[in-house]
Amino acid sequence: MNGIRLEKKHPTKKELREMNDPMRVEEPSETYYLSKSKLYTYADYLTWMDDKHRELINGVVYLMSAPTRFHAKVSSVLQGIFYWFIKKRKGNCEVYSAPFDVRLPKQGKTADNEIYTVVQPDICVVCDPSKLDDKGCIGAPDLIVEVQSPSTAKRDLNEKFNKYEESGVKEYWVVYPKEKALTVFLLQENRKYDAGTTYEYEGKVPVSIFKGLEIDLKELFDY
Repeated sequence: MNGIRLEKKHPTKKELREMNDPMRVEEPSETYYLSKSKLYTYADYLTWMDDKHRELINGVVYLMSAPTRFHAKVSSVLQGIFYWFIKKRKGNCEVYSAPFDVRLPKQGKTADNEIYTVVQPDICVVCDPSKLDDKGCIGAPDLIVEVQSPSTAKRDLNEKFNKYEESGVKEYWVVYPKEKALTVFLLQENRKYDAGTTYEYEGKVPVSIFKGLEIDLKELFDY
């Protein structure tokens, strides 16, 4: 089946969040504040030298847990598909996987002490070389993929969704390993994401930023 939409109406963000699935659970313990009154910046982030993985979203610190095996498998396969497509076409885009820091400045403020959002997407594709430096990416990648896991499910469809939209990420994918499905959100001319298109197992997902590339979900989820 080619790029199918679900027969039912596309699920809204709220419906996706509330689906009764053990892969999507509340995350009361993984968010924490070093200080209840302080918003942290990338400059603070650089001083934390322990082995914990964190993200900053609007100055709030989030701890990240290790992905499940299925999560890691899907991410690895998808990254490989993107990588070999780019390599074969000799394209300028580059694909990265977590842990890889993506700094999302607001209103052009790029100093370390003025950046309040640093995320580590499961996969990101960056086609503008000027956004890449030794620290990672500064500015919106062209495509971001987040693979759902218990510790990130709520955040992927709330804080991250809003931040990616605000920052201008052209294409945002949310992958559901347990359901063998994914939802693609495309940025519109009004700088807002569309309602999203959900693709199921055995469907083929067109990659908007790469003409001629479709992801075969049977290949992606065949584990």
